[in-house]
Amino acid sequence: MPKREPILVVGLGRFGSALTRELIELGHEVFGIDRDAKLVQSHMDELTHVAQADATDPEALHQLCRAGTYQTAIVAIGTDVEASILTTHVLVNDLQIPRVWAKAITAAHGRILERIGAHKVIFPERDMGVRVAHVLSGRTLDYMELEGDFALVETTPPKEMVGRTLEESGVRRRHQVTVVCVKPPDGVFTYATADTVIGPEDHLLVAGETRAVEEFATLS
Repeated sequence: MPKREPILVVGLGRFGSALTRELIELGHEVFGIDRDAKLVQSHMDELTHVAQADATDPEALHQLCRAGTYQTAIVAIGTDVEASILTTHVLVNDLQIPRVWAKAITAAHGRILERIGAHKVIFPERDMGVRVAHVLSGRTLDYMELEGDFALVETTPPKEMVGRTLEESGVRRRHQVTVVCVKPPDGVFTYATADTVIGPEDHLLVAGETRAVEEFATLS
């Protein structure tokens, strides 16, 4: 895979470790930093570069990260809220990295991160909780909430759609949602058209306002 932009990840706990592995799979060079020597040692064979350092120290980060090398940094620090805030401040204001994402564990933590300049705040635990709650409800197989009260849902079709084309079922008119893709049993997702006939075991990828897709996924 061709190499993509290098990314700095601060914090190599469970979230940071999973993140770095996926970034590497996607072709990125990853520089991981953590103050825990054991975590740093465990990532020696996986990451492009890894270092033990206190990321709240501006001088330490200046020595490790050459100016302009990283356009993206992710603060994946877990439960140490103070370290998360200080590290984010250093990356945004001292190193002036153009895109800094930071993990938050509470709403208050997230607001502080935004106020000190984090370009995006993520809530992995909260988002996963919301996702699991929706999967446990109705016919939902997977759920992703987007910004602006919009969501994507993978679901099975309600009885009213089975054996009919999307045009015949009038799903957009009746339920204010759009069926984007359809996957038959043992098949793959393909773009849906007005002539797509829905089978009883198909999986549908449905987009729309959160309330509308939630209601659609609970139809019998």
